[in-house]
Amino acid sequence: MELTISAQQKTMTSREIADLVESRHADVCICIERLMAAGAIQGYAATPYTHPQNGQQYREYNIGQRDSYVIVAQLSPQFTARLVDRWQELEQAASKPRELTRMELIQIAMDAEKENIQLRADLALAAPAVEFVGCYVESETGSMGFRQVCKLLKAKEPEFRAFLHDNQIMYKLGGEWVPYAAHIDAGRFEVKTGTANEHAYSQSKFTPKGVEWIAGEWAKHQIKEAV
Repeated sequence: MELTISAQQKTMTSREIADLVESRHADVCICIERLMAAGAIQGYAATPYTHPQNGQQYREYNIGQRDSYVIVAQLSPQFTARLVDRWQELEQAASKPRELTRMELIQIAMDAEKENIQLRADLALAAPAVEFVGCYVESETGSMGFRQVCKLLKAKEPEFRAFLHDNQIMYKLGGEWVPYAAHIDAGRFEVKTGTANEHAYSQSKFTPKGVEWIAGEWAKHQIKEAV
């Protein structure tokens, strides 16, 4: 398998990673693409290669050293030591002026695994909001009031009001919570005004678009608070 080592960048092909972790190359490529989409590793462009046995052309990725540890931690963490040894072996073969020690490579692997664990935790934390959005979009067509949204997001009302206030989404006016004009213009709220029993009233509700948007913002807020 190929390894490219230069002063600027070190890369290993996705095919060699597949051999190291004893996985199908197609499964490794799927893992790489999923991690790129999640922002856990940098973006890579697929490059073509010709299979030596059938002469057919397929795609592969040239992966940087740091990202290779993230991929192996996701696929088969038990092979991390094998990846460390392989990088050290290939770097020695390339006669670099300074080679990373085994302990340094192990530290890189540990750091990559920590990032991978954090990524999984972030996705798990956001899952309830994502699941809620899917259910809401499929089953609801009308606008929703503040308490309805709190209930569906499983958010405590005081904490949710503070979040809306601190992020300049809603503010209190004359005893009523009203959205900022920018969010009304964006179609996230609908505001009804009128009079009842000679008293003026104002009622603000999240539109379906607003519910979907606020669910995502609330999920990001929870992740930030957890971190």
